[in-house]
Amino acid sequence: MLIRLSYGRGTLPVNLPPPFEVTVIKKPPAPRLQSPAAAVQAALAAPIGLPPLLQFARGKESACILICDITRPVPNGLLLRPLIESLTTAGIKKDRITVLIATGMHRPNLGVELEELVGDSWVLANVAVKNHDALCDQDHDDLGFTPHGTPIKLNRHFTRAEVKIVTGLVEPHFMAGYSGGRKVIAPGVAHRDTITTLHSHRFMADPCADNLVLEGNPLHREQLAIAALLGPVFCINTVIDEHRHLSFVNAGELIKSHIDAVAVTRQSSRVFLPHRFSTVVTSAAGYPLDRTYYQAVKGMVAPLGVLATNGTLIIAAECAEGLGSRGYAAAQERLIALGAEAFLQTLAQKRFADTDEWQTQMQIRPMRAGTIKLYTTGLDDTALKMTGVGLAKSVEHAVAESVAKSGDYRIAVIPEGPYVIPACTNL
Repeated sequence: MLIRLSYGRGTLPVNLPPPFEVTVIKKPPAPRLQSPAAAVQAALAAPIGLPPLLQFARGKESACILICDITRPVPNGLLLRPLIESLTTAGIKKDRITVLIATGMHRPNLGVELEELVGDSWVLANVAVKNHDALCDQDHDDLGFTPHGTPIKLNRHFTRAEVKIVTGLVEPHFMAGYSGGRKVIAPGVAHRDTITTLHSHRFMADPCADNLVLEGNPLHREQLAIAALLGPVFCINTVIDEHRHLSFVNAGELIKSHIDAVAVTRQSSRVFLPHRFSTVVTSAAGYPLDRTYYQAVKGMVAPLGVLATNGTLIIAAECAEGLGSRGYAAAQERLIALGAEAFLQTLAQKRFADTDEWQTQMQIRPMRAGTIKLYTTGLDDTALKMTGVGLAKSVEHAVAESVAKSGDYRIAVIPEGPYVIPACTNL
């Protein structure tokens, strides 16, 4: 069987002929909106729990629109101009409208990449587009603490705007349950103190900080508490199919509209299988998510629900930009030097996590579950040693080794990676 895994800007062909018994795990077919632009306009005109955007913005003098950074394939080219035109029709001047890229603690998006992210040259020509900087203290307003002690420091472009708008893609997220909505605010435009608290060991170690889990999820709880301090926030949520076409869009009050979109994503993301597999092949979802090894960790966590005990998880990720941030590289070095359990012990007493060490903490979940093999063409020898996982000459070679070890010819393949969350019905 020839299967194509999402890989970089294209696909990676993988040939698994008999006697391998291959189960390809894909999302159920999702509708593709035939007129995406019309669907966006309809959502803005009939939002959930708030007046239409034109009415919501009337009489206001400033607006801030949050968009996700380059790691999320949000169809911004469909969303931003209708939002801005609604705001200007309502009376807000273009020079009082800011599009703020919710980078969290990721790097800024600049140049050609910024053009690709925004997706509309008209937007770049007419309003200010800025990258959030979590390290710039003066860019943030201090709003106090949540009831559980998380400091609330948010970008002042957003907190001080009279009209606050959040855009995003609602997909599975391996810490916050689902992306989009409240997550675009925190950690999206939060200060490092807020981000490193939300990603500290006490949150990351909670079993409810997982894909498709909202009830009991401590990150979701904190994000809701932060959003509650901001007053009405207008949100537009999108869901895309496996080909990155718009499948669903809605708008409205931040929490209500996001939950409505979550219900759609839940139906398309969870796939049930009758048994676990000793060999699981997956991807890091291709571009833009697999640009770094840091992001590839999401692909390792997503299929754990169908990986047999001590099975082999094989992941293909291009990693064209390398390992990730310097902070992440430092965390990976500590993981290799200390080992998984000793590394975790160093995290337990920290109030603030070190930059990006939370991704190393999440990598330990699949490391505990079985053997990880990485196929990549983007990492140099130094970076490969810092992954902390096994390396595959090819996906086919890694599959053959896994089957030889287990004696089980049944193989699960997840071409789209972390956008699909499989689970086993026979626990």
